[in-house]
Formats: sequence, C-alpha cells, structure tokens
Amino acid sequence: MLTPPQPDTLIDLEGVSAAYDHHVVLSDVNFHLHGGQFTGIVGPSGAGKTTLLKLLLGTMKPLSGSVVMRDRLRLAYVPQLETVDWNFPVTVEECVLMSRPQRRRLPRATADEKEAVQCMLDRLGIGDLGHRHIRDLSGGQQQRMFIARALLREPELLLLDEPTSGVDVSTRHDMLHLLADLNADGLAIVLTTHDLNGMAAHLPHLVCINHRIVGEGSPAEVLTPDTLEETFGARMEVLEHLGMRIIVDEAPTFRQTGT
Repeated sequence: MLTPPQPDTLIDLEGVSAAYDHHVVLSDVNFHLHGGQFTGIVGPSGAGKTTLLKLLLGTMKPLSGSVVMRDRLRLAYVPQLETVDWNFPVTVEECVLMSRPQRRRLPRATADEKEAVQCMLDRLGIGDLGHRHIRDLSGGQQQRMFIARALLREPELLLLDEPTSGVDVSTRHDMLHLLADLNADGLAIVLTTHDLNGMAAHLPHLVCINHRIVGEGSPAEVLTPDTLEETFGARMEVLEHLGMRIIVDEAPTFRQTGT
C-alpha cells in the first residue's frame, strides 16, 4: 500500500526502479521531496544521480513504482555546463529570456520581461553582463546565468545537475551561499554533486545513492565511513574540524618485507 503524501509534499517516489535499455540504474527508491527542502544527491559516476533528477523532472518514466508530483508544481532545471553548446549565437539576456513561459505566444520580449531579466541578473551579481556572449563568461558566471534563466519561471522547485563541477573553490563557495539564500526565500532545491567537502558537507540534507539509496539524512548522519564505503566502494576517513565534517581517502597500507 502506498504511503499517503504529506500536505507539503512536492514529489513522492515509492518503490521506483529506472532503466536504460533494460539495464537497471536505480532500484527500489523511496524519496519524499517537501516544500522548502534543500537536498544534495551524492554518489559515484554512473550511480544514478542524474537519473534521479530526470525522474523528479518527469522527463523519464520509472520501470516500476510510482512518481507522484503535486498538481501544477512549478519546477526548473539547470543542466551540467558540459552539455551546453557555448558557441550558440546568443547573449546572456537572450539566453535567460528563452525560458519565459509566454515565449511561443509572444516571440518578442516585452519591456517588462526585459526589466525582470535585468533584475534577476542584478540579484545574481551579473547585472552588467546581459549583452555579453555566453561563451565569454567564466564558469561561475555561466552557472549564475542558467540559474537566472531557471528562476525567471518562478519555480517552487529548482533542480541542478553538478552545479559546482569545474569551478574554483571561491566560485564554489559563492554558489553555495547563493543557493542557500534562494532556499531561505522558500525555494526547494535538489542538486547532484560529487564534491563531498566543498558542497555536500554544507547542505542540510543528503541522499547517498549507488543504484539505490544507501543513506539519507543530515551530513552528520550519512557522512560516516560505513555509508561512504557502501556508496563509493572505497574506505574513507571522516574528520571533524571547526564543527564541519571533512572526508579524506584512507591511505593504502603497505607491508614492508625483508630482502
């Protein structure tokens, strides 16, 4: 029997399995996403992180189980930067405007829409880059542009695939603070990441997956040597520093032999 969804449930996954060409990637996943939630999905490459995002987006159908989305849920998606054609002839402002809901009905953006885009770019700290070509941005600026594009749709849920991949430490921290501010305003956020220390350890809620959910909870609950080993297939050491968890690979032990 399915568990009745809670009043603030945005998306409810019950016993979900997913596959590509009959190759099962996720198995028996139970995941309940609530309003205002801020969740990081962690796991090795090929573990099913992006597949889970596709299920949440509704762009992939489960092999079995159920995915129930709240009626009229407004959601937006920020893809991995590696999947974008950066030579496409479009400016930052034009790229953001492509997400406006009435684009098909009104091909040309109105003055109000352009003003809304400028306000969004200003809020994300790239207000002076609207007329720059998208390939001329830094990695952090490109990521902020796509977040602005997503936010223009006024979503209740924002999904991001590896938002800090390929950016430097400073940009990673800026991105984390930006997402935390958006979440504090009431936006539910789910992101995938392989960055255990720079991103995952700072999030309030984590899901560790390796073709199934291995652990779920706060960083203190799931960033443990046993859960990490089961997730990543390698033993890791968890240290405490200034109240934060730091993950390090355990050094291999070499046995000295006589000659």
